[in-house]
Amino acid sequence: MRTVELVCSPGLEVAVRAVWGRLAAAGLPSLARNIHPTNRPHLTLAAVDDFPPGVDSRLAELFDAALPVPVTLDRVVVLDGSAPLVWLVRPTPALTALHAAVWDVLAEADGHRPWHAPDAWVPHLSLALRFRNADLRLARGVAGGQRPTGTFDAARSYDGTDRSVTPLTRHG
Repeated sequence: MRTVELVCSPGLEVAVRAVWGRLAAAGLPSLARNIHPTNRPHLTLAAVDDFPPGVDSRLAELFDAALPVPVTLDRVVVLDGSAPLVWLVRPTPALTALHAAVWDVLAEADGHRPWHAPDAWVPHLSLALRFRNADLRLARGVAGGQRPTGTFDAARSYDGTDRSVTPLTRHG
């Protein structure tokens, strides 16, 4: 599997990692416990089985023209289905347009994950995986009520086969 992800500006990444740390310190599930070097706050735009030839360069051109994109984080919620604890991202017109453009570039790819499709996508930054709804109130208290802002200033692809990351921006 290959993903297309936006990564946070330094200040926004610090804010998300701080919540990861506070969740872990409170004894709650948290991505702070994932020490793999590729683990960092990110917004997944798409996931496919593999990239067709030339897609890397087309995505790099797209991101180099579109980034940075301003971002504001919203509420902390537990998503239905797989039950991750997430920080919702407010979908701006620029972010929504960039998401649709990524899907256009990936139109010929096999194995699109449907939860990232433009009509189903819930933009978010993950805070913890396999989270219990019963702990949501405590998690919201630990996360605090702030609504951090920043930018998505670079893009990358994660390869689930070898757990590696490839930059999708030429600058940044």
